Amino acid sequence: YGSRNFEETPAYRGFWRKFDQSDNFPDLAGRKLRMHFDFDVAAGSEILVKVSLSPVSMTNALANMTAEVPHWDFEQTKAEGRTAWEQELRRIEATLPSEADYVNFYTAMYHAALMPTVYMDVNGQYKGLDQEVHSADGFTNYTSLSLWDTFRAFHPYLNIVSPSRNADIVASMMAHYQQSVLKMLPIWSHYANDNWCMSGYHAVSVVADAVIKGVYRGDPHAALEACVATANQRRYEGIGEYIDLGYVPDEVNGTSVSNTLEYAYDDWCIAQLAKHLGKSDVYETFIKRSQHWRNVYDASIGFMRPRRADGTFRQQFDVLDTHGQGFIEGNTWNYTLYVPHDPVGLMETMGGRKRLIRYLDSLFTMHLPDEFFAQTEDITREGIIGNYVHGNEPAHHVVYLYHVAGESWKTQERVRMILNQQYHHGPDGLGGNDDCGQMSAWYLFSSLGFYPVAPGADEYWLGSPLVHSATIHLENGNSFKIEAINQSDQHVYVQEVRLNGKLVDGYTIRHSDIVNG
Repeated sequence: YGSRNFEETPAYRGFWRKFDQSDNFPDLAGRKLRMHFDFDVAAGSEILVKVSLSPVSMTNALANMTAEVPHWDFEQTKAEGRTAWEQELRRIEATLPSEADYVNFYTAMYHAALMPTVYMDVNGQYKGLDQEVHSADGFTNYTSLSLWDTFRAFHPYLNIVSPSRNADIVASMMAHYQQSVLKMLPIWSHYANDNWCMSGYHAVSVVADAVIKGVYRGDPHAALEACVATANQRRYEGIGEYIDLGYVPDEVNGTSVSNTLEYAYDDWCIAQLAKHLGKSDVYETFIKRSQHWRNVYDASIGFMRPRRADGTFRQQFDVLDTHGQGFIEGNTWNYTLYVPHDPVGLMETMGGRKRLIRYLDSLFTMHLPDEFFAQTEDITREGIIGNYVHGNEPAHHVVYLYHVAGESWKTQERVRMILNQQYHHGPDGLGGNDDCGQMSAWYLFSSLGFYPVAPGADEYWLGSPLVHSATIHLENGNSFKIEAINQSDQHVYVQEVRLNGKLVDGYTIRHSDIVNG
């Protein structure tokens, strides 16, 4: 529903249609309506127009307009918008090496605040998944949840810089679940629909991460129940076979391997939430399921590979191709590393520390044939470094895996390389779609010097900060300050990390370290 309001009253208004193209026609049925407004004013005059929308009714559209822009002062509206954005961008105040870095950093913050979409009227009403009118009671309802992308870094970013917003997003997902005839959390929430886009049931990652980090304000036990119900919806994308066989068979689903790997990670998230809430039976079930990634690893070739229902691996298989090989938006070179919840187990399965280092080195340095790039969707040519595809999300965590192999300096070196090569302020300034904030959230985390390798854990893995310094102004009133001493393009290797003066042992810091200030 939409509403328009004019500062000046039109002298004439009407609809342009095939029935009568010269005059008004009262019937509004049709797909290609053209509405026109004629004004009896001097040439060159300005006409101010206000437009408001509602998912519910014309009455609500008019109420939204009255509440949000009751006046006709364009400059006031513009100034209010600038003030709102300035407040949003001041959540992090950073000192950066160059003007280009400032543009990149604050453009990333801007992108990471554009989505998701507020989806309700000023009175709290919105159309739900069941097509009924609902009222958001005690939360702001959101939609446009591109969860396959955003669970990785965008929602963890919100848990630090805007936790109240992420709490509302989880509340919105719980409302979606309650309205769902399938009793599932959203896969890709899109207004009063679900796009069912991409693989995994990654809402459970967002829910678990928000509960474990103390962000979600609702009932955590109801949230766990919704996660378990979603993960047990046997009719969706091979989940039934995944539960029975320990993997999604090749003949059941075209993205069987990526589904298996992503379900395994999501199941680990459910296990962490259950452990957090003291539900040992649920924990045991899902921590066992989280190891199903092992069932699609073919040790004979050293890669994840489609597996048929009879237990055999598919014979015809191309390790570089991104189409028809059992994966979505990636190849097995990138997806074999998609075990963010058990990187040590993955390293041991692959053959140990030296094998993982060789694999990672090859990923970043190998030369690919030109036909590979023609087959890889949603990215620019610059979105690939070697065979590492930064322009799509599945490998966003892998640069941090050098830590578990004992070569943290390579994480530091390559994080800075990605920051410098994959992000700039030209027309192709991102190596792929921003994907509702995920590409930008990766930049922001990595610029600050840490990254959530496995959301659902209350820790972040350290990298090499791009910022000279930064202050995160937290909603609880605390500040978390970062200082990178002697950082430059030539100085990317980290000698030591101190937290409040104490030497950090290892390569992680905890969420509580940040929110405590």
